[in-house]
Amino acid sequence: MSTAATPSAPLIEKHTIGYVPPKDRHGKVRDLFTLWFGGNIAPLPIVTGALGVQLFQLNLVWGIVAILVGHLVGGVLMALHSAQGPQMGIPQMIQSRAQFGSLGALLVVLIAGIMYIGFFASNIVLAGKSLHGVVDSVPVPVGIVIGALGSGIIGIIGYRFIHVLNRIGTWVLGIGIVLGFGYILTHIQTADFLTRGNFNISGWLATVSLAALWQIAFAPYVSDYSRYLPEDVPVAATFWTTYLGSALGSSLSFIFGAVAVLATPVGMDTMDAVKLATGSIGPLMLVLFLLSVISHNALNLYGAVLSLITLVQTFAYRWIPTAKSRAVISVIVLAGCCFAAVGASADFIGHFVDMVLVLLVVLVPWTAINLIDFYAIHKGQYDIDSIFQVDGGIYGRYNPQALLAYAIGIAVQIPFMNTPLYVGPISAHINGADLSWVVGLLITSPLYYWLANRDTAYRRRLSTGKLANSL
Repeated sequence: MSTAATPSAPLIEKHTIGYVPPKDRHGKVRDLFTLWFGGNIAPLPIVTGALGVQLFQLNLVWGIVAILVGHLVGGVLMALHSAQGPQMGIPQMIQSRAQFGSLGALLVVLIAGIMYIGFFASNIVLAGKSLHGVVDSVPVPVGIVIGALGSGIIGIIGYRFIHVLNRIGTWVLGIGIVLGFGYILTHIQTADFLTRGNFNISGWLATVSLAALWQIAFAPYVSDYSRYLPEDVPVAATFWTTYLGSALGSSLSFIFGAVAVLATPVGMDTMDAVKLATGSIGPLMLVLFLLSVISHNALNLYGAVLSLITLVQTFAYRWIPTAKSRAVISVIVLAGCCFAAVGASADFIGHFVDMVLVLLVVLVPWTAINLIDFYAIHKGQYDIDSIFQVDGGIYGRYNPQALLAYAIGIAVQIPFMNTPLYVGPISAHINGADLSWVVGLLITSPLYYWLANRDTAYRRRLSTGKLANSL
């Protein structure tokens, strides 16, 4: 199969969930660094990073250590998913049919869609607050709508435009956040900047979990942004450019949030703290963050729309979704999120933390199954034709091994959970530390590998089926 890619591509993306043929491949692997670095310099990771010292009462040093550990560990999983994109040429959620079956994948796709709709709504709340902080006369609800419309336009134009904006954003936002750090650290307004908070194991593990989840939460759509690269791009190159960009960009934002709230009086809203802590350059920082959240949030809208298209196409298998279909569904999602975000903006942080902690439980087993299947079971070789067949082709409608491992992967996490909805007995015994995601990974990965290899019928399909990308 030819791996030649076109030197340029139309600005408006024409593909949706279908296979991207070699003639339509374009871009450079270095684009993945700028996408994930620039995309992570944004208000939402800043707010999330501040929780380590705000909510979990860590001091600055232990907060930074927890943030780095979480991103460095979670980033490995995220980047391994990214490396699948050039090899497969299809979105991540469609690929899940090869692990779970054409119907078995519906639950995972639905969860991913809900997750990205939640992230989109959360981000437009921050866009509204940022715009209100820049222009007082603009109410937060109006700012929410403006932010949503900006993200909607970017998401509808699609893949190439998202990459272009983040190449620009990497330089602008990278310089901006360095200047912000410099100003805050030379204008600290609190006497307890280094001494506020302390080390506590439950808070440290919770902060590690938030950082790791930030990376894992990209897993259901990270390869969507590498799938247009030429298929002969080395797996290692895709991995490292994604890993370094995402881990570095998100770590900077998380630490920036922690530094800003420690440099200002206790109890301030994080973005208000950023504005106060950055003083004379505060308005500029808010403008940069406003532009960032609008650009970054297009990824969430794009991922949510691809997930919804995947759900519909599972049943309307003769339907060939086009760019117009993607635009229509984007508008519907955008309108619904605006309505929900305006109502949720008063208690944004509480709602967001609740959602993040619940996502840990359902995302981790899927990540483990997908990576084990791709790297250890199939070794990157799949039958693309079967993935798009209504009966799942050689992968079937259901893969009992994957569904069983997924259910067990969720169940084993329950005793170790610590969420506002439920605190497991083991978590309660160790002062509220949440180890559920670690347990989920350690149990699900070997369990799925054992179940998949134990199933002789499954192995027979692998050996006799057409496992080459035939398109």
